[in-house]
Parts: sequence; C-alpha cells; structure tokens
Amino acid sequence: MQKNYRDTDVHQAAKARLRLVFQHFEQVCVAFSGGKDSTVLLHLALEVAAEMGREPVHALFVDLEGQYRATIDHVAEMLSRSDVRPWWVCLPINLRNASSLQEPFWCAWEPGREQDWIRPMPSHPAVISDPGYFPFFRHRMEFEDFVPAFNEWLARDVSTAVLVGIRSDESLNRYLAIKRRARIKKRAWRTPAGDAIAWSAKDRPNSQAVSFFPIYDWGFEDLWRYTAERGCAYNRIYDAMYRTGMLFSQMRICQPYGDDQRKGLDLFQKLEPDTWARVVHRVTGANYAARYSRQRFLGYRGGLGLPPSFASWHAYCLFLLGSYPQPLRSVYERRIHRFIEWWSEHGYPLAVWPDAGTPALENRKMQPSWRRVALSLLKQDMARSLSFGFAQRDLDTLVSASVPGTAP
Repeated sequence: MQKNYRDTDVHQAAKARLRLVFQHFEQVCVAFSGGKDSTVLLHLALEVAAEMGREPVHALFVDLEGQYRATIDHVAEMLSRSDVRPWWVCLPINLRNASSLQEPFWCAWEPGREQDWIRPMPSHPAVISDPGYFPFFRHRMEFEDFVPAFNEWLARDVSTAVLVGIRSDESLNRYLAIKRRARIKKRAWRTPAGDAIAWSAKDRPNSQAVSFFPIYDWGFEDLWRYTAERGCAYNRIYDAMYRTGMLFSQMRICQPYGDDQRKGLDLFQKLEPDTWARVVHRVTGANYAARYSRQRFLGYRGGLGLPPSFASWHAYCLFLLGSYPQPLRSVYERRIHRFIEWWSEHGYPLAVWPDAGTPALENRKMQPSWRRVALSLLKQDMARSLSFGFAQRDLDTLVSASVPGTAP
C-alpha cells in the first residue's frame, strides 16, 4: 500500500485530524487496550484536548481477564490520570478458545469460577463489574457486540467520537475492511461542509457515535519515537518482549486463547511465569496449544503431508470431521459446504477440485483443494484459513451447547 505524504509528519497530521474531531464532537472516547497503538493514541488525544481545553477524554478498557500483569499496571496508571474519564469494564464476556475442541469458547470473569480466574477482580475505582450497570449488557455477550453497544450507549445524549488505534502497517486487512464498509455503505462521517472523512466509519447510518482512525498512517518506529521523545508512559511488557527477541510484528496485547493469539501463549511462561500457571489452568487445552500450536503436524507451515494410513486428503478430512464433537462438527460441515458452494459459483465446481492443489495457489487462496480443508481442520481455526470470519449463527450454536441450561 503506497503512502503519499505532504509537507508534514505523521505526528502533526494526526494532531490535525484530532483537532477536527474535537471541533465537531461533544464527547471523545479512546478505545484503549493498554497496547502500544492505543496508548499513543490516548496520549495524542490528551495532548490535543489540553491545547483545546477539552479535558477530560473518555477511555474504554474492556478487561478480558487474561492479561499480562504489566498491562494491568499500565492501564491503572493511564486510567488514574485526572484528564481521563475512565471506563474499566470487567464483565462476563464471551471469548474464543482456540486451544480446545471441547471448550471452543470461554467466559472472562465468569461468575461462580472466581477461584479459577487468572487474576483477582481489580480494585481500581473505575472498575465496572456489575452486569446490571449497562442496560444493553447480557451474560456472555460477545466482545464484538459489546464495544459498538457501549459506543451507542455513550452517545445516547451527545455526539461522540470513538478513537481507534488501527494502523495500516500492522493490520492492513482490518483497516481496508473498515474503509470498504464506510465507502460501500456510505457510512464515512461528513463534515458540516459535506466533506467525507476517509479515516472514519459509522456502525449504523444514523448513529451519534462515529469511529475515527487518526494514526492509520503511523509506522512502528513512529509510535516508539513519539513515546521516547516525550517520555510518555507505556506498557513495560514490550521491554520484556524485546529482550526475548520477538519480532516487532508479533508484539501485540490481546486475550491469550484466540486463533492467532494461542501461537503466543508460551510467551506468558517467558515473560511472566507467575501469570503463566494461572493462564494454563484457566481454560481447557491451554498447555497443549502453547506447546504445539505452531507445529507442522497441526497444519502450520504447510503441515507434514498426508498421513500414510489415508489414501487421499478427502478421506483424511472425513476422518478429522468425525473426530470433532457435536455441535462443533455441524458448524464445520456447514462452513465447508459453503466453501464448496462459493468455489462452484466462481468457476471451480467440486468435480474438478484437486485432492492436493498447487501450494503457491493454495497459499494465495486462489485454488480450493481437500488439502486446504484438512489443514484448516488440523488448525482448529473455525475455518478462518478458508476465509470465514465471525458468524453469529455459529457462535450461538456453540455457546448454547457449552453453557448449562441454555437451548440450541
């Protein structure tokens, strides 16, 4: 993706964008995770707010329980500032557990399992742990549902800008998906003069809450230069990550058991050994995922090849599906069926599928094959490697099956 710069730097460009936001919105909230991107964005917002006399700035932190101790220390420091209006949410939110077929989801801050929590409930005065606090909240609500619902609730009386620290360098696909939605659904915010702001998007056409991405063009080096030159507070877990030799692209802060995140589960053991024991104890399969989730025999790096006891990748797929518990098996069967339908609609009917395709084409998702399906099943990735994303229907099926007393 090419960047076209004018006679300014990313710092001044971001501040100009933030001034525009503060000028047109009565309330500004930063989506804060404690990571490097949202931390820099919060510092920038506070910098501009101070210049314009618009303090305090709201900051939403959704605490997903499975966090580094250093992250929580940093969050507490930032949310204790007098120029911040903090929202520290510790509610029973439903999350993906890619470590286990038996427990494909887990619940942060699950009532009745306090003895198993990774950490005690924080005592910070900004903590919200009462499920009745927000009128929209429901038990085991999805994180992806909670955040936009919170934004709408916060904006119920006043126009509200939500600042999100997405950068195209780190999450290009996510950023492009947001921009595509804004363009196709005409949900980019427009100034009173009618100018569409390309780095914005509304979740709903008539919403008073608008998301903005003021640091979308920042690079990794820009974040740390800004932090160092101004002596800004930051999450010290990055120092520990750097000492382990982690690649910069792998330095992320998120819940530990997701499809991508499980590949870094073992980092808890290296970075915070005391936290590691609680992380492993918390959900089914965590230790297994930490040991093996990056291994070839689980489908990563192309896999080990077809096991000799199977005549074809198709036969291996049927075996793997048969080993899955219900109703997870039905979810995969439905997704694989849709995968077959999509390729049939795009000129590649099942009758001409190769059992194992051309690796270069498979890797670029330009060719279907039974090997692609088998590797997805081995990864236990909810068919993400077959280009599937979040689906409420499948989520409801799995959550209903895993929570006692609920019907599918």
